[in-house]
Amino acid sequence: QVQLVESGGGLVQAGGSLRLSCAASGRSTFSNYAMGWYRQAPGKQRELVAAITSGGSTNYADSVKGRFTISRDNAKNTVYLQMISLKPEDTAVYYCAARRGMGFPTGPQNYDYWGQGTQVTVSS
Repeated sequence: QVQLVESGGGLVQAGGSLRLSCAASGRSTFSNYAMGWYRQAPGKQRELVAAITSGGSTNYADSVKGRFTISRDNAKNTVYLQMISLKPEDTAVYYCAARRGMGFPTGPQNYDYWGQGTQVTVSS
């Protein structure tokens, strides 16, 4: 079992920055997990924002490329999402997810564990 706890969300003006953190706990070895950040806005489907494999390869949604950076610190069992140049359309609940194994999970159904989410609100 893996427990995921997100933090770092909040209210920010357009153009501002936030850094989300997702702390993992449990018996499993964090470095063996691919990690992802998803978001869900009201009335919309959950969408992938960024993912990072156990080996450190990264993948981003087109809408956040160049603005968001995903990273991981295996010594701290934590994955981060640095967000800059935020836009009102980035407003959503952001979720952290984990899947044991190599490679990128191909969709949200392939993640094994999810956090409770953290709200990000970007005002115009």
